[in-house]
Amino acid sequence: MSAIYILWLRELKRYTRSRAQIIASLGQPMLYLLVLGFGLGPVFKRAGNGDYFQFIAPGVIGMSVLFSSIFSGLGLLWDRQFGFLKETLVAPVSRLQIMIGRTLGGATVACLQGLLVMVICLLAGFRPAHLSAIPLALGFMVLIALNFAALGMAIGSGLQDMQGFQLIMNFLVLPIYFLSGAMFPLSDAKSVLKYITRADPLSYGIDGMRNVLGASNAAFDPRLDFMVLAVVGAILLVFGAYRFSKIEI
Repeated sequence: MSAIYILWLRELKRYTRSRAQIIASLGQPMLYLLVLGFGLGPVFKRAGNGDYFQFIAPGVIGMSVLFSSIFSGLGLLWDRQFGFLKETLVAPVSRLQIMIGRTLGGATVACLQGLLVMVICLLAGFRPAHLSAIPLALGFMVLIALNFAALGMAIGSGLQDMQGFQLIMNFLVLPIYFLSGAMFPLSDAKSVLKYITRADPLSYGIDGMRNVLGASNAAFDPRLDFMVLAVVGAILLVFGAYRFSKIEI
């Protein structure tokens, strides 16, 4: 357990010591929140869908957790390049413990990032149905973070250099976000898009936050959101552990 704790603590310290990273990582969520939240608000309201700012805030929080968690797994590339990964793998510690420690560390950092974005949303005017909903929303943030930190670990385990990073960004991470219903109601999705969005695990995380925070246009039952995230998360954790166990020094 000490190895898991040390690797978790390493990820946490790397995040808290990099103030520039913290500030820079808030730029994109603030851009989406302020530009889209206020810019498309009148159009969304005229369409009879309510307050767009209340709708998009959980989506922006989910975006922050997604990007932070999946890129923590891709941090394996940096550790491979600078030799830290090799030193970790030759240590007398099981690879499963290493994977769990890194995944939990990445998920914790992602949740902290999500909390910061939530604070910004509250300051900008987002109002949850009641304050007791915030811990429930944090639970969904944890599930999102664990899902995509494990996915990032699986992806990072198969990459050898940074050349594949942009491909992962363009063909995996961005589609996951844009198809999650973060910026449009899933209830309005038609034909093929309807089924694609329901195959996206992030859809259930963002919808779960909308449900518990009292935001408008939630598409699923919150119990379904929780069950899907829990099952997919377990599958991704097993897959991530398997992929990490196959890394060659």
